[in-house]
Amino acid sequence: LHDWDVDFACWCTYKYVNASPGGVGGVYVHERHLSDTTLPKLLGWWGTKRETRFEMVNVFDGPETAESWQVSNGMAVPMAALAGSLEVFDEAGGMSVLRDKSRLQTAYLFFLLDELLGDDIESISPRDPDQRGCQLSLRVTVPDLDGQAVFAEIEAAGVACDWRFPDVIRVAPTPLFNTFTDIRRFVDILAQAVRR
Repeated sequence: LHDWDVDFACWCTYKYVNASPGGVGGVYVHERHLSDTTLPKLLGWWGTKRETRFEMVNVFDGPETAESWQVSNGMAVPMAALAGSLEVFDEAGGMSVLRDKSRLQTAYLFFLLDELLGDDIESISPRDPDQRGCQLSLRVTVPDLDGQAVFAEIEAAGVACDWRFPDVIRVAPTPLFNTFTDIRRFVDILAQAVRR
């Protein structure tokens, strides 16, 4: 983020790092803003300097780091869940290994969709893997076929995906959990549902 000259950024860990809803978030503040006292921020006790935090004075004394934007301490259970999740990512070889597998998996998914469903399914997600993650947003394009009914059939077959109104089925072959066989199974179930 620093090299990209980003001013501020924030992110969650609940989805992409499997920390679950309510999981720990992150914040980035470019170093050029750290000593700027004119920037508005919520002044929380946890954002004060560690050395003076327990003096309980009624004056905000924040460090010149992104930590000064903290309002409160992190919750123990979500922090433990995040630590456990990050260990699993490390055991799997790290994000670059998983991203490589994700690129292969989504390329395989696109291949199967093209081969088995042709024009019956449209992806509104970019085909370029540099422009997306593992999630694909799909539309059923068969005239007079209810995409939500197709989604219900997929879900009834035990596939975990979700529906977004008005007409999108979202599927995400996650490299940490899904196999290429899972992807083939999904496309077979989808093709059956569309043809039924």
